[in-house]
Amino acid sequence: MTRETFAIVAVIFIALLVGLGLLGWWVRRRRQRDVPAPVAVPEGFVARFSSDVLYVATTMADNEYDRIAVHGLGLRSRASLIIGDEGIVLSMPDTEVFTPVEDLREVQRATWTIDRAVEPGGLLRYAWRLGAREVATNVRVIGDDGETLKQLLALLSDEDSREATQAGKES
Repeated sequence: MTRETFAIVAVIFIALLVGLGLLGWWVRRRRQRDVPAPVAVPEGFVARFSSDVLYVATTMADNEYDRIAVHGLGLRSRASLIIGDEGIVLSMPDTEVFTPVEDLREVQRATWTIDRAVEPGGLLRYAWRLGAREVATNVRVIGDDGETLKQLLALLSDEDSREATQAGKES
């Protein structure tokens, strides 16, 4: 095989892989078209705490391998996690995702989610209801995450929930 033939085959192979990847992402987004959009941030939302984070993923709560790819939730990015009495705003460059406090289900430390594994407890995971679906958002706090975890746990409605979720999922 000549160099030119090898180069042509390599370029075709790489183009095929990129094309299949884009097709797979398109199919995932199409399959999730029934996932409702998050509610808008309420007028007059007042932040009481903010933290710089790396947004890792939002997945189905019962399946950490099933990434939500619609409504701006598909790609990792730098973000701000803004906590107020009404809920949580995850502010990313192209979108803001609001989680009302009444939809928040649990808060815990995590070690892994799709495409990401870190030291034990290196991620913060909050599970919430998006329409009729249970989803979980995973973030990695830039710096110390202790105060962010404390503020998230304070949003949970009762003491039993706070105690049950503080230990977290580390497996």
